[in-house]
Amino acid sequence: MNTNTRRCFLKNAGLILTSWFLGGCSVQGESFRSNENTDQPNVVLIMTDDQGWGDVHSHGNNKIDTPQMDGLAEEGARFDRFFVSPVSAPTRASLLTGRYHLRTGAHGVTGGRENVRSEEVTLAELFKSNGYKTGCFGKWHNGAHFPNHPNGQGFDEFVGFCAGHWNRYFNTKLEHNGIFFKTEGYITDVLTDFSLSFINKNKQSPFFCYIPYNIPHAPWQVPKKYFTKYKRRDLDDKTACAYGMCENFDDNLGRILNALSKNGLSENTIVLFLSDNGPNSYRYNGNMKGKKGSVHEGGVRVPLFIRWPKKIQSGTIVYENASHIDLLPTLSEMCGLSTEKCFKLDGRSLVPLLRSRNCSWQDRIIFTFPRGPEWSFQGAARTRRWRAVKKKDKWLLFDIHSDPHEDIDVSKHYPEVLKKLSSEYTKLYKEMAEEGFKPLPISVGYPSWDEVELPAHEATLEGEGIAYKGKNGWAHDWIADWTSVNSFAVWDIDVVESGSFKAEVKYICSRDNTGCKIKISAGNCAVQTEINEAFDPEPFPHRDLLPRKEVYDMPWKQVTVGTLNLSKGRQKLKVLPLAIKGREFIELKALLLKRID
Repeated sequence: MNTNTRRCFLKNAGLILTSWFLGGCSVQGESFRSNENTDQPNVVLIMTDDQGWGDVHSHGNNKIDTPQMDGLAEEGARFDRFFVSPVSAPTRASLLTGRYHLRTGAHGVTGGRENVRSEEVTLAELFKSNGYKTGCFGKWHNGAHFPNHPNGQGFDEFVGFCAGHWNRYFNTKLEHNGIFFKTEGYITDVLTDFSLSFINKNKQSPFFCYIPYNIPHAPWQVPKKYFTKYKRRDLDDKTACAYGMCENFDDNLGRILNALSKNGLSENTIVLFLSDNGPNSYRYNGNMKGKKGSVHEGGVRVPLFIRWPKKIQSGTIVYENASHIDLLPTLSEMCGLSTEKCFKLDGRSLVPLLRSRNCSWQDRIIFTFPRGPEWSFQGAARTRRWRAVKKKDKWLLFDIHSDPHEDIDVSKHYPEVLKKLSSEYTKLYKEMAEEGFKPLPISVGYPSWDEVELPAHEATLEGEGIAYKGKNGWAHDWIADWTSVNSFAVWDIDVVESGSFKAEVKYICSRDNTGCKIKISAGNCAVQTEINEAFDPEPFPHRDLLPRKEVYDMPWKQVTVGTLNLSKGRQKLKVLPLAIKGREFIELKALLLKRID
């Protein structure tokens, strides 16, 4: 497969101005970089998945050991009140663009709603346009199809997966620039190996290395030595597994920091660590209300540690509110990158807070927006003192200074405060929602990306007698219980260049159901075939320590249905049964389109 990345549309930019005004902090004279002749710093941006604020020893949790995270915070800056979105993909969209996720097209976690529009300017594109080598190693979760794929959004190299979660953490398959390959070992260790290879390969030039690990997200799989250690601390199975995953990450963080040191890169490398949302179970979280998915403090407040020796004073603690939308403008200033070509930024540079503990920082509102129109009944607005929370179309107000657990609604005592926060929220939400919730089609036909897999979980299911295998239709799910010839699956595609495409399907079919007929259509073109070969396998072996909500990883049979001649433009692609033999139609995992002209 040809995996050339799309041409970056940003022009090379010079150093930022060193005299400017931002948010009440006047920054004049020397920039955060020591002088214009200094080599551009490297950046290692590390993010974990579902690790809460409380999953760090130095945040008051004496049940977990995280010496590398603790040391990173002590050697640089610890942000005490850093906020993200309640779930994964929206956080990643805001982190990469400096914009609230609804501006970027990402408004969910599955079904294509996690995709960031390809025209958005990402951190990787900013760095790449300024001569940096760029690599992403881990969970992307902002688009699986080119040009929404990491290789289309500024990353020279990508190793990992694009979905919202992964099904196997041991000896799994991962993707390298569009091509899947087998790995050996635990997934976090493997991703670290590739990250270190990228760093070693590019140590002579500036690099941006983004490492979005996928732990401690479920499924609950971790090397037994970690799980056993935390079970000995009298913890329940889920907490023991989560803490084991966090300690495994901590060990890998140590490997990264050691590699930077051995290569003489520590002093000129900015290292950042954060998580993407609150914890994925009820466990220690600093006595905050809520967990992952919640718009309360516990669902959106996470660790942020930044180390840059000789530029950030060790032991710095920042108490001002900060957010994921702030990291793009912050890194842009640190590294001398212009944001002129970016779309409207919602974030602001945190450099003044890192330079001076006495900075006069203007208070502001940080918003938490829903991940989809069906979640519009919830949201939040946060200032230094207040958290306004929208729940079931009713607004509540909490004084975080006196009530950090959000127990007492004080909206009746401070109606003007609530009115201002709720009205500002509503105004911005309305500004973004119309475009933010529009579905993005799957692009097909890029010459540089000649094969596209349309997964079942990105289809719309029409009619009765058709459903997903799992309850929620999350990533890796497939279509099952397909019992009606009047039901079908539909994908919204955009053919960017007309051409002929071989159409294949991945399926499971019991012997009793062979002989069914399948049709694929798009526009005026259609192909069909009969499924005559049975394939009814067992799931792949797994190492779950607790029951999972996700579906299990399965082998799939692949068969060619025919050749589709697709015209340029946006259209609906349908898969439907022409005939069902036995009790039900095939179980459908994905439709593959491979350009053949």
